[in-house]
Amino acid sequence: MRSRTLTLAAVAGAALLATAALPASASGSVTPLSAQEGSVSAADLLAKVTSCSQISNGKYKTDDETSATIPVCGKNGAVFWKADMDIDCDGQVTGKCNGNADPWFQNDTAFHQSDGKPLRAESLPYVVVPSTSSIWKYTSYGIKGGGVVAVIYNNKVEYAVVGDTGPTKIIGEASYATAKALGIDPDPATGGADSGVTYILFKNSQVSPIESHSAAVSLGDSLAKQFLQNN
Repeated sequence: MRSRTLTLAAVAGAALLATAALPASASGSVTPLSAQEGSVSAADLLAKVTSCSQISNGKYKTDDETSATIPVCGKNGAVFWKADMDIDCDGQVTGKCNGNADPWFQNDTAFHQSDGKPLRAESLPYVVVPSTSSIWKYTSYGIKGGGVVAVIYNNKVEYAVVGDTGPTKIIGEASYATAKALGIDPDPATGGADSGVTYILFKNSQVSPIESHSAAVSLGDSLAKQFLQNN
C-alpha cells in the first residue's frame, strides 16, 4: 500500500535482516515452506497465459520511474498480469516488517483478518492490487479481498490471497511471505524481483478466513484445475 518513490540506491544502507523461520500467526495462518504448492505445475498454468486479451483501459507502471507497459488481461474465470514484484511489508508490526526495516511501512492493510486486525505480511502470502482508477476497477471483474491468486516465478507456484491495495498507476507487489516462499529476496527496502512474475487472480473466489494459508492452497489448487480445463 505504498508508492515506491525512493530508489534502491537511496535505501541500500538499510540494515539487512537476519533470515529466520517465519512464525505462524496465532489466528491460523500457516507459513509456506516451499513454493510448489498444490498439484498444478507452473508450466501448465503459464501455458494458458501466453497471450493477453486486455481488459484494463490502459497499462500500468511497475515503479514510479518506469513507463506504463503492463496490461491486465482476461481469461475464463481469471484475470492476470505479468510484472515485477515489489515487497509489501504493511500490516501488523513484526520482526521483519516494521518502520525500521521498511521505508514505506504502513501499519494497516486494505483487507483485515477475521479478528479485525490488519494482515501479517511476514507470514501470510498476499498480493497487492492497484486501487480503483480509470485504468481498471478490480471489483468489476470479480476480484475481492481474500480472493485466491496463483503467483508464479522461476517455475514455482505459490498461492496467495488478495490482501492489500496499492497506487492507482503501479502494479506488481506482494507480501514478504509471498516473496520468501518463491525464493525472491523479501527485504522490503532492497529486495523484490525486477521481472518474471505472473499473477493469476481467480474471479469470484474468497478464502475464509482470509488469514488461513492452508485454505488458500486448497481452494487455489481446485481453481487452478478448473482454470486449465476452461482455457
